[in-house]
Amino acid sequence: MVHEQEHPNCPSVDQSDRTLPRNLRQTGDPGIEMLVSTRVRKSPFFDKSFNENGAWRCTVYNRLYHPRGLVEPEDGGAMAEYEALTNDVTIWDVAVERQIRVKGPDAEALTNHVVTRDVSSMDAMDGKYVILCNEDGGVLNDPVLLRPAEDEFWFSISDNTLMQWIQGVNVGMDFDVEIDEIDVAPMQIQGPLSEDVMVDVVGEEVSEIPYYGLMESQVNGVDVLISQTGFSGEKGFEIYVKEASKYAERVWDPVHESVIDHGGMQIAPGHHRRIAAGIMSWGQDLDHETSPFQVNLGYHVPDDKDVDYIGKEALEEQKAQIENGDYPFNHKMIGMKMAGEPIHDYASDFWLISDPESGDEVGYLTSPWYNPELETNIGMGFVPAEMIEAETDVPLDDSVYDENLDLEFEVHLPDEYAEEPGEPVFASAAEIPFKESVNPSAREQAKLSAKQEAESDN
Repeated sequence: MVHEQEHPNCPSVDQSDRTLPRNLRQTGDPGIEMLVSTRVRKSPFFDKSFNENGAWRCTVYNRLYHPRGLVEPEDGGAMAEYEALTNDVTIWDVAVERQIRVKGPDAEALTNHVVTRDVSSMDAMDGKYVILCNEDGGVLNDPVLLRPAEDEFWFSISDNTLMQWIQGVNVGMDFDVEIDEIDVAPMQIQGPLSEDVMVDVVGEEVSEIPYYGLMESQVNGVDVLISQTGFSGEKGFEIYVKEASKYAERVWDPVHESVIDHGGMQIAPGHHRRIAAGIMSWGQDLDHETSPFQVNLGYHVPDDKDVDYIGKEALEEQKAQIENGDYPFNHKMIGMKMAGEPIHDYASDFWLISDPESGDEVGYLTSPWYNPELETNIGMGFVPAEMIEAETDVPLDDSVYDENLDLEFEVHLPDEYAEEPGEPVFASAAEIPFKESVNPSAREQAKLSAKQEAESDN
């Protein structure tokens, strides 16, 4: 057991390839209270989320308070929010997705230098999901990249400081650009009826926006940028409010009203749905010591990008090792289906994964939740690469996520979810995504195309 070991951070889980190990001590939720102070910023939507719509809890994301619960537990909590997201339409306060702007004659050159994918093919009013890596190939951020103009890119960032890093990269390189955080705050409109809401708010032309496409518009007289993107796996859009410190609420009110008119509500970001779609959350599923090859992002390392970019040498070396059958990391992420009572809320720990044969704790879950459609608990987590290698001849690249691996584990759930208090539950490897997205990612599209081609050949 963990408490009998020489130190509390579960030494049986081999984190020797990390400089800063994950804290795997099972502390649970101590029931602490969030301190609201001026050191952490309030978003332009803060009053709407917390005072008007009654958000009852929050986290801190990019140094802003972020609502993470709108429906009270006694009224169904997060799973009631899931129903609204998957059946109707929802509005999310995601002003924490800060917009880091790179603008100037060399905007494309600098952006291409810091992201792994080639952005030179992006036209103005295009978007793209990208990753930025350090020189060791660790993922620093995985933003949606927007190109509102030929000489301008916005990094809609996940939870990690990026502006200072890009500014630091440019020291001594002298790309002719300005790099700053701009006064833009996004909201997300997600769910099957999201397009109906957007048509109601900005008109029929919004239906012509392609997936990851952009459109300039106005809401209630305020300039906005609209994209067909989101963090849910459902159909959805994001509205980026310009000069948000002045105008955020003027945009929020008519959009929120339309969501209500269409039977929806404000909810917290749909982590239960993004897990089913295999969408990862930076800091939770990956961080600066995680290679894209560990977490289903190997397709972000191109074979044909001639331009040098940060991390290119390390990533190409990792790719070559994997193709030669020499996987260079201790752990790899997989999907899992788990027994136990339905997991209906955020996990307060990285729950431990054990080898059922030895009983040793060998890995950890990063993102677990219950999925109503599959009627089981699902999650993503890290397990020893050697356990996967023993069960498949497929190289440990992204194709592993398409395999029905014959792998069994035990997961140490808290007593509220365990079948027997103090006892782990059965778990098995599962394909990612667990549930297809309305707008599949590039890797999902490739997977679907391969499946269709195989079916046509038969």
